[in-house]
Amino acid sequence: MPTPLHAASSPALQQVRLLRSQIDQRLGELLPPPEHARDLVGIAMREGTLAPGKRLRPLLLLLAARGLGQPTGPLLDLGCALEMVHAASLFLDDLPCMDDARLRRGQPTVHVRYGEDVAMLGAVALLSHAFRVVACQSHLDPLLRTRLVVALSESVGTDGLVRGQFHDLHDGAQPRPAEAIAVSNQLKTGSLFTAALDMAVLAAGAGAAIQEALQAFGTELGHAFQLMDDLIDAEMPTALSGKDTGKDRGKSTLVTLLGAPAARQQLARHLEQAEAHATRALGPGSDLSQLLRMVFVDQPAPAAHAA
Repeated sequence: MPTPLHAASSPALQQVRLLRSQIDQRLGELLPPPEHARDLVGIAMREGTLAPGKRLRPLLLLLAARGLGQPTGPLLDLGCALEMVHAASLFLDDLPCMDDARLRRGQPTVHVRYGEDVAMLGAVALLSHAFRVVACQSHLDPLLRTRLVVALSESVGTDGLVRGQFHDLHDGAQPRPAEAIAVSNQLKTGSLFTAALDMAVLAAGAGAAIQEALQAFGTELGHAFQLMDDLIDAEMPTALSGKDTGKDRGKSTLVTLLGAPAARQQLARHLEQAEAHATRALGPGSDLSQLLRMVFVDQPAPAAHAA
């Protein structure tokens, strides 16, 4: 049986809370303000992105970079760009033609509040703005900026979120082996995690061994996070989760394939592997290990279960 994670330390929790507040503040500064009261796209971009969430993807980038000896301040905008991409993906995932969700992060989804047209346009605007933010980091070497843009773009397209969502929509309604489900989960959930860690490696100029270990950490984290999300969908009421639950009924997930007890054991194995990879990359007790404990062990407020 995998060794369980212990709760995160108090100083680490305070550091993460401080970083999260810095991310939220900087997101508010980077997102374009609405031009007027009828600028629904601008309003939706801000409200959908700034809604309370874990900010897990920017935290991964910043904490990994700090573990590699880099200050977090100059990389804050890169983390915000990741969060914008994530928010854009949620705008699209929630649409009626996708997952048809009506609640996200404890609030009505963007298309419910503002219409499907606004949700689609807002997602496109967020994606383009995220790449603009990365490309405009003038304090970074131009070649590094190009490589960062490439890493982020690869996580979105046919090698990342887009293909993962397509697999989920078109293959999820029929029985699938565990391996196929795992591939879909990595594409739709793990790709932004590994992108965050790749961007940290690029910014720090770390070597191939560190990159390999952090990519493996991100992959295991993605599998664990998707398993946790599927278990929440199966077992937690909407009022506590902050988003629609029961959406996976009739869908081939690891929870439906293995059953909840076995899925929880699988989740624990992913966490054990993630911890080992974090230790290999950054040493024992790293910030990434502490973040892992906060996400999967410490008990957050119900709305914080939102992605």
